[in-house]
Amino acid sequence: MQNKRVLIVEDDPKIVDLIEIHLGDAGFELHKSSDGISGLEKALQNDYALVILDLMLPHMDGLEVCRRLKSAKKFTPVLMLTAKSEEIDKVLGLEVGADDYLTKPFGVRELIARVKAIVRRVELDEEKHSSNDKNNRLEFKDLVIDTDKHLVLLKEKKIDLTAKEFDLLTLFATHPGNTYSRERLLDLIWGYQYEGYEHTVSSHINRLRNKIEEDPTNPRYIKTLWGVGYRFEEPGE
Repeated sequence: MQNKRVLIVEDDPKIVDLIEIHLGDAGFELHKSSDGISGLEKALQNDYALVILDLMLPHMDGLEVCRRLKSAKKFTPVLMLTAKSEEIDKVLGLEVGADDYLTKPFGVRELIARVKAIVRRVELDEEKHSSNDKNNRLEFKDLVIDTDKHLVLLKEKKIDLTAKEFDLLTLFATHPGNTYSRERLLDLIWGYQYEGYEHTVSSHINRLRNKIEEDPTNPRYIKTLWGVGYRFEEPGE
């Protein structure tokens, strides 16, 4: 989450200060606006990983800010805040394009979890979009991966993988040479709710190697960079 810029549009300075402290601790850079018009201008003129948007704002309310942001084809994700709890407000917020919704008063840990979840979901969508732009049949020496058919062949023999093993292999194979830490893989494949379970990644990598590597102790495809993470072989290696 390092160097991710977040815009908060909120007119309560106490809430802004609280969020700034905790998002800063989580590695985010917070930009601030206290009214709807200036918040919309900043959101349109800059690239943010997320906009945290209060529903009740001076000059222009959060629903209108969100509506104009989305109509301008600015697809920055939006987390909407409100002091109201009525279902209609939530529905309206989501209908105009908000990605998530949090009712005041909220816990800081819940806010941080929501922020991380939205940012990671967007990153995962980008990873998948990048993957989908590539050939749906990937060939690496004796290993063939057909992402459309959810099929893996090794020396022309079908290899049975679990859903997570297939997701891991596809991510690696569509981004050869990219290095992924265990934490990053956990975020992309399992989601933020599994934070702290990095051993799950190691277990899946080991099982995946046992299925696709001739010698899992000396892997040909999924390589370990000690202290850094894992990477898939680049063509020509």
